[in-house]
Amino acid sequence: MINLQLPISEKAIRELKIGDEVAITGTMVTARDAAHKYIHDNWPDWLHPILNNSMIYHCGPVVKKHADGHWSFVAAGPTTSIREEPYEAAVMEHYKVRAVIGKGGMGEKTLAGLAKSGGVYLHAIGGLAAVLAQCVVKVPNVYMLEELGVPEAFWQIEVKDFPAVVTMDSHGGSLHKAIKAKSDVVAKRLIFG
Repeated sequence: MINLQLPISEKAIRELKIGDEVAITGTMVTARDAAHKYIHDNWPDWLHPILNNSMIYHCGPVVKKHADGHWSFVAAGPTTSIREEPYEAAVMEHYKVRAVIGKGGMGEKTLAGLAKSGGVYLHAIGGLAAVLAQCVVKVPNVYMLEELGVPEAFWQIEVKDFPAVVTMDSHGGSLHKAIKAKSDVVAKRLIFG
């Protein structure tokens, strides 16, 4: 297990390879479909300090607001990342985002973007939403909650030992592509003999 501390440098991210298991500690931001479209349409300056050398988590959390006004995460499972494919490479380059976390992998445009700007794609385990929420130790802020709603807002979260696996790296490696290629060979053999 490789411990990653946020913020993190491009150099440290470029040392990661597909298959590496990581535990993330530090501050990151959730962003899903509406958040990515908002970024792409507006490129807001206020995101620079919270995304620079950090990570975006593709997550629509279930949250609880406490009597004293602070928030906590009840469920924090990853959402399918491929929906952000039109935006992610540009977002990562513009804001110097070092990793995106989600499930299912991303496409060729993002893979090329990871190599160009020094980033990785991290696969979080689906089906563990309540367990992953326990890794969220604090919610320092939430942005655009009224405009976007709970699942789509930008939640700034502090995590401790958040587990993930590098499945796309900055060297052109993609575990998703490799597994699909192997699966295609097996499928053809099963279908055509």
